[in-house]
Amino acid sequence: MLEQTIKTNIQSIETNIQKNCELSHRNPHSVNLICVSKSVDNETTKQVADTGIVHFAENRMEKLIEKKAFLSDQKQIKWHFIGNLQRRKVKNIINDIDYFHALDNFKLAEEINKRALNPIKCFVQVNVSEETSKQGLTISEVEEFIQSLSEFKNVVVIGLMTMAPFEAKREELQSIFSTLNKLKVTIEEKDLSYAPCTELSMGMSRDYEVAIQEGATFVRVGSKFFNEEGNEVAER
Repeated sequence: MLEQTIKTNIQSIETNIQKNCELSHRNPHSVNLICVSKSVDNETTKQVADTGIVHFAENRMEKLIEKKAFLSDQKQIKWHFIGNLQRRKVKNIINDIDYFHALDNFKLAEEINKRALNPIKCFVQVNVSEETSKQGLTISEVEEFIQSLSEFKNVVVIGLMTMAPFEAKREELQSIFSTLNKLKVTIEEKDLSYAPCTELSMGMSRDYEVAIQEGATFVRVGSKFFNEEGNEVAER
């Protein structure tokens, strides 16, 4: 029963992605759908993977490592870490992930560079709305921060990430997401080898459609996969 529900939900999400790409004159293949699987068990995560979903995200190290081992035969899976990461724990997780969505300080980048065996695809976390409850750099801090990373061969800034306020209305969402897109373009135009900044990680279950219209290339969806209303906060 759950397996069929998941398949139906994925079809609905993918239809919405296509619709919103058409509205914004984008290729649907330019949007990567991430399943935020942190609220479900290993077997349920496998059911999603069996449908062909490639990108999975967790915000706890232990759960990501456990699920990666459980799904070790599915080599196509890309693992995203979307939680805040303490420097002392970098060594425990960094070589098990493909993407990191919460880079926001020099010391953390330094530790990632030191511990990673291969370049890690990182998103710089930007607190566009400047909410005190959220981490991340302000818009004005981002360019200088990225410039400071030029010597780190194992830290590749592929893009920017943000989270909109939980209660934000459509107009505010559009403003937040378009602001981040403009900043992304500014950095991308610098043509930095260590920070190509071609990607935007923004949009969760409640607002991914608006995010796509404003340029998101990675959307982090959790509750819409599993019919879990009110659990969007888990999607980071």
